[in-house]
Amino acid sequence: MSRLSATLSRVKPSPTIAVTTKAQELKAAGRDVIGLGAGEPDFDTPEHIRAAGIRAIQEGKTRYTAVDGIPELKAAICAKFKRDNGLDYVPAQVSVGTGGKQILYNALMATLNPGDEVVIPAPYWVSYPDMVLLAGGEPVSAPAGIETGFRLTPEALEAAITPKTRWFIFNSPSNPTGAGYSRDELQGLTDVLMRHPHVWVMTDDMYEHLAYDDFEFCTPAQVEPALYGRTLTCNGVSKAYCMTGWRIGYAAGPQDLIAAMRKIQSQSTSNPCTISQWAAVEALNGSHDFIAANNAVFKRRRDLVVAMLNQIEGVECPTPNGAFYVYPSIAGLIGRTSAGGALIMDDEAFATALLEETGVAVVFGAAFGLSPNFRVSYATSDEALEDACTRIQRFCAGLR
Repeated sequence: MSRLSATLSRVKPSPTIAVTTKAQELKAAGRDVIGLGAGEPDFDTPEHIRAAGIRAIQEGKTRYTAVDGIPELKAAICAKFKRDNGLDYVPAQVSVGTGGKQILYNALMATLNPGDEVVIPAPYWVSYPDMVLLAGGEPVSAPAGIETGFRLTPEALEAAITPKTRWFIFNSPSNPTGAGYSRDELQGLTDVLMRHPHVWVMTDDMYEHLAYDDFEFCTPAQVEPALYGRTLTCNGVSKAYCMTGWRIGYAAGPQDLIAAMRKIQSQSTSNPCTISQWAAVEALNGSHDFIAANNAVFKRRRDLVVAMLNQIEGVECPTPNGAFYVYPSIAGLIGRTSAGGALIMDDEAFATALLEETGVAVVFGAAFGLSPNFRVSYATSDEALEDACTRIQRFCAGLR
């Protein structure tokens, strides 16, 4: 087709979705495949949340709603921000979208002009740069490598900011590394931002409640109240509440920005699914006891995967603070050849050969802007993880 938009040539399909799709295709063809690419919990949505969705259907709550969220959900979101983060918002400062991705996209579409820059720590979630490009902006990577625990330093942030910088996107705990920022580490970044009043802050707090050991989550406007007026604090129910398919994300920020995002949404999707909105009300207001139980399972899986990957010569796998990913370095394996004859010249070649020769699907590091690494999602069963890590060990032992 010859009449596609020129903007489309600036972006690429999501590599994480591509890996998951490839794994599903191989399974359908009869291959023994373990998919470690999907970033979603393997737990069912909790019963009381599912019941709220069913109740909404039975009570006929199935019609259009306000474009960016029902009043009950906006009230629940305001209560959540006050309860969990000490942040005061009113419903007019809240936007509800079809997943966290739409919230981020709406904000970028509403604010970016050609030439505007967005600073994104690398490694990053695969969609950030492409959403910036779709909105007409320019993504600027700020390195946050393994030597700093995959955390952006104040010096690296300072170096990335220019007069053209419009936004700084901040994600903690991180996808793909699981790295989280302590209050002191985050204070170092907010001190830099205070010196650059033209830079706005977009947080992605989707993994807020998936935190392990003694890590304590905090968000930029909470650490530096003076940033409140130029921060869009984004979150959602997908990960901690096991509601990926329900598609509800939300954000709170300055009222004029929220109004602009509402305008974008009114001409694209209109309101998020009504039934999902009522389920999200229950998720935020109801019992959260299941989160601690789920986190205990995730922590056990994390420890299993980190231990098994660190047994491999040439692989270095830091222990993450949260989320459900690890991001091991394979710097010690580059240049070797697999038992099947594949030259491992980069992390994409590693992931391709690993899938073809062992049936383990991971996402290569270049997709996240930092190589040579790969991402493992440990949001699957202990048995599958142990089997997959054993296969990865065997594959790496066979490299020559």
